[in-house]
Amino acid sequence: MIRVLLADDEAMIRAGIRSILGTDQGIEVVAEAAGGREAVDLTIAHRPDVVLMDVRMPRLDGLAAAAAIRAMAPEIAVVVLTTFDEDDYVTAALDAGAAGFLLKASDPRELLLAVHAVADGGAYLSPRIAKKVIARWDGGGFANKTAARARIAELTDRERAVLAGVGRGLANQDIAAALFVAESTVKAHVSGILRRLGLTNRVQAAILAHEAGLTGR
Repeated sequence: MIRVLLADDEAMIRAGIRSILGTDQGIEVVAEAAGGREAVDLTIAHRPDVVLMDVRMPRLDGLAAAAAIRAMAPEIAVVVLTTFDEDDYVTAALDAGAAGFLLKASDPRELLLAVHAVADGGAYLSPRIAKKVIARWDGGGFANKTAARARIAELTDRERAVLAGVGRGLANQDIAAALFVAESTVKAHVSGILRRLGLTNRVQAAILAHEAGLTGR
């Protein structure tokens, strides 16, 4: 069972999200928050697997709340759920450690896909957001390929293989199957890669993997 906390200051939005999540028997909503500070407190109290966080929240904005949650409980995945797709929001969300970024205008099925993906240790970007991120890769918005390759030079061959899997959007289970290792081994490698490279989350790792040419793009 995937345990989810909803954080949005609009009761009707929370009700709609809860209704969508309720169609999946593998998901349970354990708490709801109407403000950013409340979201942080309830997350620590309930320890959900996933937090769905709105950007514009009272008493602590959603991005600051996401950063606080990731700092105190890095094992909890945060998905930013918002009506805004401006580049500044996307960048700030990734910097805050969000494992996903989803637009409220998205197909409801995307919400379920996102929750399952991040709960399984993966990452999820709304297709519209993914296009923006890819455009930044292609446009050189992130570190260039030479710098990216230099950055991953310290990784072992196995760690690079794991990072390549992350870059392809694979969950830990799929990477483990591809490399014929235990899922726990992949989780340990991912944690080590993030720590050694100074990355906040899998999305940032995926970006670096693309820049370094590990995914074949």
